[in-house]
Amino acid sequence: MKFTEMNREALLCEYEKLCAEYDGYKAAGLSLDLSRGKPCTEQLDLSDGLLNCPLDSSDYVGEGGFDYRNYGMLTGIPEIKRIFADALGLDEKTMIIGGNSSLNLMYDAIARYFIFGKLGEKPWSKYDKIKFICPVPGYDRHFRILETFGIEMICVDMLSDGPDMDRVEQIAMQDDTVKGIICVPKYSNPTGITFSDKVVERMCSMKTAASDFTVIWDNAYAIHDFTDTPDTLACVFDIAKKHGTENRFLYFTSTSKITYPGAGVSLVSASKPVYDEIAAHMGTQTIGHDKLNQVRHVKFLRDANGLCEMMKKQAEIVRPHFEIAEEALSVGLGGLGIADWHNPNGGYFISLNLMDGTATKVFNLMKAAGVTLTSVGATYPYGKDPHDSNLRLAPTYPSLDELSKAMQVLVCTVKLVCAKKILGV
Repeated sequence: MKFTEMNREALLCEYEKLCAEYDGYKAAGLSLDLSRGKPCTEQLDLSDGLLNCPLDSSDYVGEGGFDYRNYGMLTGIPEIKRIFADALGLDEKTMIIGGNSSLNLMYDAIARYFIFGKLGEKPWSKYDKIKFICPVPGYDRHFRILETFGIEMICVDMLSDGPDMDRVEQIAMQDDTVKGIICVPKYSNPTGITFSDKVVERMCSMKTAASDFTVIWDNAYAIHDFTDTPDTLACVFDIAKKHGTENRFLYFTSTSKITYPGAGVSLVSASKPVYDEIAAHMGTQTIGHDKLNQVRHVKFLRDANGLCEMMKKQAEIVRPHFEIAEEALSVGLGGLGIADWHNPNGGYFISLNLMDGTATKVFNLMKAAGVTLTSVGATYPYGKDPHDSNLRLAPTYPSLDELSKAMQVLVCTVKLVCAKKILGV
């Protein structure tokens, strides 16, 4: 029965039970963490072959006889590009391989357009103010990049199939200082939603006032499925090509949750003109990223099939974590009318939506009970959730026993705070 449909006496009795249960958790001296979407130790162990992967002289010499120990090969070695191209449906000829962080490549992209402009357009620094569209709830590190550059962030709600495209199109068409949108199109951080074919089509076909409108397409979880019914995401460049908007998109991803987050490889893929422009600037900025790390990844993963095999192993580890979290939410909060969430088929997060005005109270009580959550507001620009209702849950890092206990505390705390709000006590 929904809490709002219970009579006051019954809800007050439930509230008193929840207070006693919470006090028990608080007295237990817990130290649990659901705050960051980090791989657990078992996931990291899958990549230990990278550390003892022997490289001999034949591995150093690539296609065309190029010695990967030396200078050169600015945009990355062809062998690693081919793995990504085959796995993701990208063009290896317009792909640039970076270091371990795709976030670094995104930051560079924004900085480049601020300083030099995009494809001959006016540099963004020459405007009094520029703006970006931000689907919310969204990824806190995206917002941090935009805020660092003083970019005004315009919030657009995430719906069940992606951003509210009516609103996105309205904003993009009306103002040439709206320079782009930043998003995670598959298993979005934190909602776990994948953009529908219709949303991708509209993203490619929509009219924009700014000729240099840029979509930061952060496909971080492109192959991070963990169920037998994975989501599918349309190939954005195939659709953009039909509409002549290929220059609009910057596609990013990395091996951060495939191999080692701190020692992997990343990529940016773009149209040929945008690729050429990035490569030209990179030629001044660097002599190239770590090619031997790229070689190690090629030898370890072998090919796209090897990459797929690795992700199946990752899924076997990740899936039980999400099953525990989803069961706890369903059994503990389902049908009460005080919370809702989307059960994702992949990715790293669950977005929990509570009654307005309760998220901060839940966060503080969880902290007092020894359970760390992502800060309230992190999933919104400027760290401000206008409804104080969203919590991002990251189930992967704790052990299964720790996760189970943390979810018990969470369910109790959510019910406690919401019952208190309804009762007005």
